[in-house]
Amino acid sequence: MTTLAVIGKGVPKRDGAEKVTGRTRYLHDLELPRLAHGKILRARHPHARVRRLDTSRAAALPGVLVVITAAEVEQHPFGFARDQLALKAGTVRCVRDEIAAVAAESAAIAEAALDLIEVDYEELPAVFDPQTAVRAGAPLVHEERPSNHTDLRYQFSHGDIDRAFAEAAAVVEGEFRLNFVTPACLGTMVAIADWDPHGRLTMWSTTQVPFLYQRDLAQALGIGGDRIRVLQPPVGGNFGRGLDLYPIDVIAALLARRARRPVKIEFERVEEFIACPTREPCTIRLRTAADAEGRLLGRDCHVVIDNGAYVSWGSTTPYVMLSTVAGLYRCPAVRFDTTIAYTNNPYSGSMRGYGNLESTFAVESQMDELADRLGLAPLEIRRRNVTRSGDVNPQGFVITSCAMGECLDAVAGVVDHGLPPVEAGWRRGVGYAGMFHVGGGARIYRSDGCGAIVKLDDFGRVSLITGATEIGQGSETVLAMIVAETLGIPLDRVDVVNSDTAVKPWDVGAHASSTTFIAGHAASLAAEKLRGQLLAMAAPELEAPVERLRAAGGFIFVDDEPQRRIAYDRAARAGHLRMHGQTLVAEAFYDPPTAMLDKDLRGNV
Repeated sequence: MTTLAVIGKGVPKRDGAEKVTGRTRYLHDLELPRLAHGKILRARHPHARVRRLDTSRAAALPGVLVVITAAEVEQHPFGFARDQLALKAGTVRCVRDEIAAVAAESAAIAEAALDLIEVDYEELPAVFDPQTAVRAGAPLVHEERPSNHTDLRYQFSHGDIDRAFAEAAAVVEGEFRLNFVTPACLGTMVAIADWDPHGRLTMWSTTQVPFLYQRDLAQALGIGGDRIRVLQPPVGGNFGRGLDLYPIDVIAALLARRARRPVKIEFERVEEFIACPTREPCTIRLRTAADAEGRLLGRDCHVVIDNGAYVSWGSTTPYVMLSTVAGLYRCPAVRFDTTIAYTNNPYSGSMRGYGNLESTFAVESQMDELADRLGLAPLEIRRRNVTRSGDVNPQGFVITSCAMGECLDAVAGVVDHGLPPVEAGWRRGVGYAGMFHVGGGARIYRSDGCGAIVKLDDFGRVSLITGATEIGQGSETVLAMIVAETLGIPLDRVDVVNSDTAVKPWDVGAHASSTTFIAGHAASLAAEKLRGQLLAMAAPELEAPVERLRAAGGFIFVDDEPQRRIAYDRAARAGHLRMHGQTLVAEAFYDPPTAMLDKDLRGNV
């Protein structure tokens, strides 16, 4: 059995000391020479025509550098469905809609300029409920569309669902409503844009998906992605907020191009509540059938999602909702459908759990109802339907590892023997719930992979240049541990570089709790290649073949004669600082062995 020197040991989070001592410089703290400050004017009504928009008084205010509206700038549709512009023209569809923006010498001047912009509106009928929105005669959110149905619909069927309900000993059904939830990140949304004299754009962003962001921003601005560089300072939270491109990013770039100066836009807390994407509101109608022994026979689910005014990644959450309905517990028959409707509410985004939490709430509630109906203990009905390693669920997900049974057993032991006695006058309630979430995948793009470059210098310092994005989850620490373990060197000799698209290799982004698995694999593969190079450099020094050498504890030594050893950095210098020497650099790319869901929502993400 291999003894691990780094992995499995408690280590401080790499950025922990800087954060608790206030040394971390977040994007809000960043200042650039000649930095201007931007502010955005939003709609006063959830649905209206803009009859007149006069920015002349704002433009004349001393200290104002530029005022822009949709009429003054070239812009292109963006978003998941390409259904919005950063600055809206003609019609506003929710109170988040951006209709003008100002860049000024200070944030206070920019804010004052917004108050000088004159807007006349013609209010239009609005719709705020998705089920009302899809009825005949409902006000159209996008007048050019035939209805308020979005183009997204998720339908799935497996097994004989009607027979399952006909033969069931118990059937429960219910409706579960979930409202808007904001991430409430400590760091509000912020972006800085700066164009150089050659027309190249540098963006400082809190994005979680820098390379997809680079592509989407380029399309929104009508330029090539090769002209955009994305820098990622430390973020004060994201929780999925950073998966989409937002108007703040595009508007910052448009202002900076007009002002010919770098521009920062940062939200205050109230504006964050208005403009930050939320978890999408939804209504889940669920029916569940079981036999007399409590084994599930089928589930029938319909999800209604309030899409808001524009389509974002938030409206793709049924992709994950279905996997919970079909896969949290063994269920041989499943039917799933959705209604995703435009409304005049603010649109949502992806948020931690990404549909799983919503479905789990409904599924687990009905597991308790079935247990009560059948006279079973809540824990027992879950044990009888537990998902196990090796299962293939109705969508075709191959469950390579799942310890749900062991988790339930562990919980039972605590409940039966580990809880303190209840004080007089109190009662204790015990609830049970499981959660099923993909690990190491959740393919959302043609490539779900990550690249890594590992470099060792003459002083023994190792740099891991990873595509992975650090959003506070500790990936820098984990990836450094993997590289140190693979190379057999002390953890404090590894640096992680991950914040510049001009330097780091491609990565799909931080999503679905996948960074350790995917980026970790890439880092491990690159470190293994570099270890092979390092051992080859050490072989002449130790007068032993590579096959007999090992690396551990900062040394390279002969396996069966460990006293014959040299420091790893000495081996690096010996291989480099000589005639025809070489430097130590290795790279790798890891894309997990998963498959995107097909049009019928079958696959193995």
